[in-house]
Amino acid sequence: MNKRVVIIGAGGHGKVIADIARACGDIVVGFLDDAYDKETDFYGTRIIGKTDLYVNYKCDCEFIVAIGSNSIRKRIADDLSVNWYTAVHPSAQISKSAEIGEGTTVMPNAVVNADTVIGRHCIINTGAVIEHDCEIGDYTHISPRGVVCGVSKVGKNVWLGAGSIVIHVKSVCDDVVVGAGSVVTKSIEEKGTYVGIPCKRID
Repeated sequence: MNKRVVIIGAGGHGKVIADIARACGDIVVGFLDDAYDKETDFYGTRIIGKTDLYVNYKCDCEFIVAIGSNSIRKRIADDLSVNWYTAVHPSAQISKSAEIGEGTTVMPNAVVNADTVIGRHCIINTGAVIEHDCEIGDYTHISPRGVVCGVSKVGKNVWLGAGSIVIHVKSVCDDVVVGAGSVVTKSIEEKGTYVGIPCKRID
């Protein structure tokens, strides 16, 4: 049965999620976005109001937060009591033994391998690879072409930049940013921003 989806956030990320939903045969009912004061056309459907209008749709729709910022995505998700939509593009390769949390987006050509657990409201972006036996915490964003090698753990509210790598059997604690192209060769145990090969903390 086709799902009816309301997307919170009428921006670039929202467009990508709309494409995923449509590729899955689901129906995009519209977008909610606090930046708009009136209904307007947007990406083949409508911006139907501000976020607080979600109550008009919660009975027959599922929702997903299409905002790249981990902290904003968390705040909105924590505030709403709705059925959450999980957006997995048909081209993504997901092991049958992997678990994908509610509200998470898995974008085109991403790979999630055996016995990996992805948390709630995560973004596994285009072409990202999460290898076997990994754990990805809630509200974390693995950017395009990011790689988490086998038996590694990435905490909550982490942002792995585009093309970054966490090598095998390493962990990244909560509230960490890893810069684009950086390589995590040792476990990260303190929150902060890390860049370089191997990555080092810069704040």
